[in-house]
Amino acid sequence: MNDLCPDIGYRSINHAGEQLCGDHVDIVEEGENSLVVVLADGLGSGVKANILATLTAEMLSIMIARKVNIRTAVKAVADTLPVCSVRNLAYATFTVMVAEENEICLLQYDNPDVILLRNGKNVEYCRDILMFGEKEIHQSYFQFGEGDMLIFMSDGVTNAGMGKTTYAGWGREEVVGFCEQHYRDGMSAQEMSSAIADAGLALNLDETDDDLTVLTVA
Repeated sequence: MNDLCPDIGYRSINHAGEQLCGDHVDIVEEGENSLVVVLADGLGSGVKANILATLTAEMLSIMIARKVNIRTAVKAVADTLPVCSVRNLAYATFTVMVAEENEICLLQYDNPDVILLRNGKNVEYCRDILMFGEKEIHQSYFQFGEGDMLIFMSDGVTNAGMGKTTYAGWGREEVVGFCEQHYRDGMSAQEMSSAIADAGLALNLDETDDDLTVLTVA
């Protein structure tokens, strides 16, 4: 990860009519050799979603930054997150990245899977399944090299345009294709995040039905 001097950029767009975003990003750098990034998405939108996402992201980032084992931290948060009895959805979903030197650990809970671009081309990575009660967490380990780019997103991205310009949303595969098409050498993390977010907003005809967040690490 450029010897842990990463380029990080993100863009959030609120649900139409809401003052607060229901997605929350936490970034914690621990010295020169450790980086923790968390993207949490609270159920719904507005104040309640913002509180849920903020608490989830901060609990995870603080525990991991304080050297609590990452699986222990994720299990603790996953165990405390109730599931909505009406919609059968978790009250908050999250993606956690811990970087030690150039080794990446990802733990992903119900957010769209992180995209890994390697010199502008999508690379699939292994995902192990961890079960904490009924909650399924995807765990991945891989090396991050020069020319790599990691793209995190909330489901506001993959659902963009649903019922307006797309039948079932933008979809992760289509987002991957967009990223490959728009990638260029030297592209900053902020440029990639903004390009994806702007495309999602356009698919929503400039009025989002959900909070939308993209975070890129390069």
